[in-house]
Parts: sequence; structure tokens; C-alpha cells
Amino acid sequence: MKDLHKHKGLRNQLVKTVQAKGIKDEKVLDAISKIPRHLFMDSGFIDFAYQDNAFPIAANQTISQPYTVAFQTELLKIEPNDKVLEIGTGSGYQTAVLIELKAEVYSIERQKELYEKVKKFLPKLGYVAKKLNFGDGYKGWSEYAPFDKIIVTAGAPFVPKPLLSQLKVGGRLVIPVGDEVQVMTLYIRKSEKEFEKHEFGEFRFVPMLKESQK
Repeated sequence: MKDLHKHKGLRNQLVKTVQAKGIKDEKVLDAISKIPRHLFMDSGFIDFAYQDNAFPIAANQTISQPYTVAFQTELLKIEPNDKVLEIGTGSGYQTAVLIELKAEVYSIERQKELYEKVKKFLPKLGYVAKKLNFGDGYKGWSEYAPFDKIIVTAGAPFVPKPLLSQLKVGGRLVIPVGDEVQVMTLYIRKSEKEFEKHEFGEFRFVPMLKESQK
């Protein structure tokens, strides 16, 4: 599969769509304009790749709506060389956005099928994460903590304590919290024991599941 002029035009339209919905960060918009989202999707859905919708991928998961990806990324306020922990590698699209923003990405995926696929696929597109791991996102990744930023790309019924503890002071955690519907929540670590919490409306994600699945 190729990235054609037609696809670039569709990406530009997608950028205008998410911009119209309130995304202002030029770096995030630029990343969306560059990343060939159609290559992250199963072939049957390629015609829908540049609509602002989530779509099914393998292992009963989804590739997130571009607006949601942009919204979460904007909340993170990524700076070059930020060490970012991503919970839920999924298709690798959000991972690519973070790498495009020059973050050092440590990403955890609990679905073996997706982990194996993304591990081979992302480098082919030129997107190289610092580390990819097949494991339980609820535990975070203490070996490489602390992190400047943490992003959770699945609906969490609660905020896992390891993620809060693995965040640097001054760091930002963006996580959708809830069961059927999630509230996008931002935690900013103000000190060792103090966190500032902000909420940003309702979203829908696939559930964040425990334990590695083979």
C-alpha cells in the first residue's frame, strides 16, 4: 500500500475537521497531516480512513477517532524528548503521532496480536518507539519511570495508582475514566503527594483490560 497525493489531500481535509472541532495545537495538527492513517487500518476500511470516526481493527479493538487522538495529545502538551508512557499501543496510530512530535515513546499493549503486528509495522513507516512491551498497562512500566507524560488510550474504570506514582513532578497523565462512558481526565503532578485534576467531557473507548492476553 502506498501514500498517494489523494491521501494527502484527504488528510488536509481531516486536519480542517479536527481544527473546526477545537484543536488548536499546530504541532498536533501538523502530525495528523503527515501520518498515513489509511496504512494503520484493515484494507476493508481504507475508504473510511480520513473520516473523523473510530473503526474496528484486530483483536476486537479500534483505531481511535482522529479528533480524540488530537484531543488527548493536545492535553499532554508534548515537548521534544519528553519520555512518554502510552498504555494501549493498539494500531500504533497514536504512537506515531507522539513520535512525530519527537517524544520518546514507551508503549504497552495487552493484545498479543496487536503487539506483534505494530512491532514490525511502525518501523517500516519510519516510526521507531523507544520501547514496546506486551504486558498489563495497569502496572505501568516501573523499569523506565518516571515519565514526563502518560497517555491511556482505553477506558479505565479507575485511575491505576502505579501510573500516578510513575509520573514525574510537573508531569501530565491523560486518561479516560469510567465504565460505559468515560470522562477525559487530566492529572498534573504538583508534588510527591499532590495532583491537580481536570475533566474534559465524555468520550467512548474500548475497555482497559488487565493481564496480558495471548
